[in-house]
Amino acid sequence: MSLVAGVDSSTQSCKVVVRDATTGALVRSGRAAHPDGTEVDPQAWWAALQVAIDQAGGLDDVEALAVGGQQHGMVALDASGEVVRDALLWNDTRSAPAARELIDELGGPQAWASAIGSVPVASLTVTKLRWLRDAEPANAARVAAVALPHDWLTWRLAGGFGELGFEGLATDRSDVSGTGYWSPFDEAYRLDLLERALGSVPALPRVRGPHDVAGRTAAGVPLGPGAGDNAAAALALGLGPGDVSVSIGTSGVVAAVADAPTADGSGLVTGFADATGRYLPLACTLNASRILDWACRLLGVDYDELSRLALSAPSGADGLVLVPYFEGERTPDRPTATASLHGMTLTSSTREHIARAAVEGLLCSLADGIDALRAVGVPVQRAFLVGGGARSEAVRRLAPGVLGLDVLVPPAGEYVADGAARQAAWVLSGGDTPPAWQLGGEPERFTGDPQPHVRERYAAARDLTLERVR
Repeated sequence: MSLVAGVDSSTQSCKVVVRDATTGALVRSGRAAHPDGTEVDPQAWWAALQVAIDQAGGLDDVEALAVGGQQHGMVALDASGEVVRDALLWNDTRSAPAARELIDELGGPQAWASAIGSVPVASLTVTKLRWLRDAEPANAARVAAVALPHDWLTWRLAGGFGELGFEGLATDRSDVSGTGYWSPFDEAYRLDLLERALGSVPALPRVRGPHDVAGRTAAGVPLGPGAGDNAAAALALGLGPGDVSVSIGTSGVVAAVADAPTADGSGLVTGFADATGRYLPLACTLNASRILDWACRLLGVDYDELSRLALSAPSGADGLVLVPYFEGERTPDRPTATASLHGMTLTSSTREHIARAAVEGLLCSLADGIDALRAVGVPVQRAFLVGGGARSEAVRRLAPGVLGLDVLVPPAGEYVADGAARQAAWVLSGGDTPPAWQLGGEPERFTGDPQPHVRERYAAARDLTLERVR
């Protein structure tokens, strides 16, 4: 039996899975925590990776390895290959003013969307480099190379600067498409945009193909090119054109596999690439599972009881609508909006109705993301429901009616690490397509009649929100 390993270096932790290269069967796994914060010393990722590898029983019998992980993080390296400063992560928002500056300088949102498939926001690496140029010019002057978190870890596994120099830095299409200085239309770096942001053109990782060897460990084990977290998860799920992944975590991510890149000047859809040679346009919502958390706290119940309450109320909750913008919203762009509960009557103000409105509000918000994908020409035919919120029975049962799609719920798993492992198996096989894995068994299918009145009522309330109190 040949074994491969996949790594998920996420914001919160590092996970390692070791799987059978042929069948995908899980053999063993390990994990370790990452420090909190929006800026982190990359050495903490390396230390966590070593702990997770040890917990997974080591890699001595592994024949290929790949790393997936959080996107966008800025890892700036000096001429000796040392980290210039703590990495700014995707969730660090200090570069929001820099994003607005860059948008204006290039001629507006559509100019950026036409160049890189996305409109810059604070999460994108290019905005963090502009912030570095302006806020820490001495550090900016030291930057000799820029990498992403998964690039840096792959490089370290292959020997790092001492063995490879910057020539050994490698990345993949999915992660580099979230930097803000790579074009999915040309499949090439936009060095002019990099220089616009930083004021110089440092060394960058080579962009490897979906199953290219990106390097080798000291033991000669081939390393895959890796992937960004959403693309790795899509690879694990085996998504193809027409499929959409609806991930319900702290935030929500609606990501679809497409055959062509997108250029949405509204900024609602970011035009990323995937880990197979296709594209992965996606829309994000700021509020997802936290909506269920709020409802549980308000009603004083656990998640199972919340589902029971929601499923005992009628479709549409007798007109009660929750617009769930507790933390503002990104899809649609309402950064200073607050949540609102509309349509309350004596009949619709019961615990059951509030629970139902919370679940339907969550699903309507995610449906807005699906609408945004369709608006830029991305076909959506079926949905895969993943993430912590997908464990809710009410979410599973109500999703088909609100989303207007059949919903597949795969078994719970570490999908980013699993996708990286599947890529490693692809590298090992040398085939034209990744191996056919069925992780954890067949997904559970949920169907239901469309409930257009739920979406219509939600749409009528969507803009009726108050601004956040300063």
